Amino acid sequence: MHPIIQKTFGGLAPSYYFRHFVFGLIFPAMFFFAMSRSPNPQPLAAYVILVVNTLLYPYARFVYEGVVGFFMGDTVLIVNLFLMLFVKVMTMAVCWGGALFIAPIGLLYLFIHHSRAARG
Repeated sequence: MHPIIQKTFGGLAPSYYFRHFVFGLIFPAMFFFAMSRSPNPQPLAAYVILVVNTLLYPYARFVYEGVVGFFMGDTVLIVNLFLMLFVKVMTMAVCWGGALFIAPIGLLYLFIHHSRAARG
């Protein structure tokens, strides 16, 4: 595998990528269901965007968790369960919807991080 691909797309732990990939499948499933009910044919670009966003979602989530971790630190919040779940679903939707734009930040970070680690 090419070193750039290994340092970027292979930079997340497989378990982390798989977990977030599975959660990211929620959104294209909803879109596929809605599109299957539509009498109008959907453009190929719609399907391509669904696939690309789903594949990049774990990297976008990585960026989001890094930013939140930086600002929140080890802070523990005690909130209503339904509020927390609503916020969680909304952040997942934002990360999935913006994965095409957010994920390159995570890929760049992973590339720099693994390049530095390789140098020693």
